Amino acid sequence: MKATYQKYMLEFKRPSGTSRGVMTEKETWFIILEENGKKGIGECGILRGLSADDRDDYEEKLNWACQNIHLGETALWEALLEFPSIQFGIEMVFLSLKSENPYVLFPSDFTRNTKSIVINGLVWMGEASYMKQQIEEKLADGFNCIKLKIGAIDFQKELELLGFIRNHFSADQIEIRVDANGAFALNEALDKLNQLNQFQLHSIEQPIKKGNTPAMADLCKTTPFPIALDEELIGIFSFEEKEKLLQEIKPQYIILKPSFIGGFRGTKEWIDLANKYDIGWWITSALESNIGLNAISQWTFIQDSKMPQGLGTGALYANNIDCPLEVSQGQLWYNTAKKWESFFLGGSKVQSNKGSEV
Repeated sequence: MKATYQKYMLEFKRPSGTSRGVMTEKETWFIILEENGKKGIGECGILRGLSADDRDDYEEKLNWACQNIHLGETALWEALLEFPSIQFGIEMVFLSLKSENPYVLFPSDFTRNTKSIVINGLVWMGEASYMKQQIEEKLADGFNCIKLKIGAIDFQKELELLGFIRNHFSADQIEIRVDANGAFALNEALDKLNQLNQFQLHSIEQPIKKGNTPAMADLCKTTPFPIALDEELIGIFSFEEKEKLLQEIKPQYIILKPSFIGGFRGTKEWIDLANKYDIGWWITSALESNIGLNAISQWTFIQDSKMPQGLGTGALYANNIDCPLEVSQGQLWYNTAKKWESFFLGGSKVQSNKGSEV
């Protein structure tokens, strides 16, 4: 069995803004596993500045995982507890190697192109005119659920943008989610939530920075509309810690990004706890390439959630891997008529190639 890893820089078609700054490129890593002439691929979708495993020894740990691939998926997952994106890559690559088709990890009506996944349309931060343009495009594209990133431009302008949507579409017609990425100050968060409430929003993700557990618990108790935890889940590794966090904060929703929380296994732990405490949840990608997005989408479909999911980021990049995933009328489809680009089979996009044989 031979395991290698490859770094790849994804390039945004247009600089994309969050409350933490503007992104022009995004680093990712692929693990490739070969055995008896078969290959599998997994993606370690780290996001610098946010992932719990954004550490100086990240590549060293990735190399260790490849050197010790013979330990198997379960042992490696447990050994990589503080490296959730590598955990996810390991899960993915073993599933890919075992699968008849290395890209079909969870065969279903989704991968057979007979059913789709309802997703939200993502509107990135930017100048008000650019955000308005995105909103109009998403509505024209048939989205019934729109997610806006807020917290980077003037708050009054953001309120005006939300008002623009509500002047044209009722809450029954368009569901609006907003994501503050922790941008609100503790002493102003509740006031801003009260101002946002006039627009009949579905929810707000992470209104204040993670780590302010008592303040977040108070907000979740007094908020006029639901709060969803996102960054708050990052860096919470053990099942006991996860349960304690949900017991203390009591959020209305949690947002699950497999690359940030230990892959499928880590995500399933959060889902089980959310169900136990009657907390809603949905799954989103975290700016992975189409390799990771594909795996997340297939697994999300078999969880049978009825809520719109956050899986529409594949079109952000100028140099993504061509694949069957496509968005139509606010839904994600796996178009079986489209083929995968032969990326890890010798395609020209690979920028570095380091690895180990065992």
